[in-house]
Amino acid sequence: MSSTTTTANTDTVILGAGIIGVSTAYYLSLSSSSEIHLIDPSPTLFWSASGFAGGFLARNWFAPEVSSLGALSFAEHARLASAHDGRRNWSYAPSTSLGYSAVAVDKGVKKRGDDWLRSGTSRAEAAPDLPVLSVEDLKKKTPAWLKRREGDDVEVIGGEGDAAQLEPERLCRFLLSEAEGRGVKVSQGAEAVEVLRDGPEGVVSGLRLRDVKTGEEREVKCSRIIITAGCWSGQVWEKLFGATSPTVKRLPVTSLAGHSLVVKSPRWAGAVDGEGCHAVYTSHDVFCPEIFSRVGGQIYFAGLNSAAVPLPNVAEGSKVQSESMELVKQAARELLGSGDDGEDDLEVVREGLCFRPLTPWGLPIVARVPDEHLGCGIQTKPGAEGGVFLATGHGPWGISMSLGTGIVMSELVQGRPLSADISALGFEKVIGKAD
Repeated sequence: MSSTTTTANTDTVILGAGIIGVSTAYYLSLSSSSEIHLIDPSPTLFWSASGFAGGFLARNWFAPEVSSLGALSFAEHARLASAHDGRRNWSYAPSTSLGYSAVAVDKGVKKRGDDWLRSGTSRAEAAPDLPVLSVEDLKKKTPAWLKRREGDDVEVIGGEGDAAQLEPERLCRFLLSEAEGRGVKVSQGAEAVEVLRDGPEGVVSGLRLRDVKTGEEREVKCSRIIITAGCWSGQVWEKLFGATSPTVKRLPVTSLAGHSLVVKSPRWAGAVDGEGCHAVYTSHDVFCPEIFSRVGGQIYFAGLNSAAVPLPNVAEGSKVQSESMELVKQAARELLGSGDDGEDDLEVVREGLCFRPLTPWGLPIVARVPDEHLGCGIQTKPGAEGGVFLATGHGPWGISMSLGTGIVMSELVQGRPLSADISALGFEKVIGKAD
């Protein structure tokens, strides 16, 4: 039999301690003296995209609806790295973006938004068009770790200062450590199972939490609930509001799984003396690899995505699929290995599987949920005193947009002017798409 205890009042509970959640906690704790509590059902944090994603950052590769948020976040990544030695602490570095083809290609019309993701092509389709460089200039920008072939084709697809690179898990741990140092509480291995309400008006007053292993329950008092659970945001919503909401029984947020490798190559010892890194986008037999070199001498290799891989109950339950991982390794050998026969001289550092949250319309949800969609007489305190908020559905851009989302969410819940235009990312789009 489970037991229930009550803890002290917490003004804000953030459900989901991935990079969006810890970014929100970080910025909210900078400007608020109220108590903040991060809650995540996974016993180990950063076990999905926040730990296994590539960490590519872009300034202007986005659809118009998220361009303001993307630019804010890119600038904040640079500012934070400058202020806290991000190069050393989470491998932040500028990056040169290249498109590579084993044969010469005809440059056609590029796609925008997340069309590349939906059609299984390359993220490079979202990059802005740039002038063609001379052969000599292009040679200087091509990394030595990329195996070149006779008659192949390389083009620069990102402008100077338009892209950067980092290690997501290390950034997450920095943000979390700083937030905890300012008093943010963290509960791992706990899930929210019920919204608590006060008075005849049913005003949100807290959450009932359950330990995922022991079943022990406890209550946390709060007036603001922020859902930042990535692919699991739909499950969180369903547990808390699915039975009561007259309009949204389940959030239209799905998952896209991606397998990845981190390797070491004899041809990449790491960036030195302020050098930048490279992001290479190419194609292979069955998928479009994305390859990112990192400051510390590692190379991240990914791009094999699938919506068919089932989402585990918690992030820590994800396991790589051997057949998919072998496809990634084979592509890595062919594109990064030495010799014409793709000799395998790469050292595998780790294998990974992460899940990225998608919406049907290809944009994230960054919004306060109007009370009428909570249902069953559930109300929240007005203005900055309360509310239910969502920040999810960032797709492949969760790392890039993380800091900007954290800034905007902290401003939104406190009723302050927003630093980015998120008018196209509101909850109203959820209504017509929800179950």
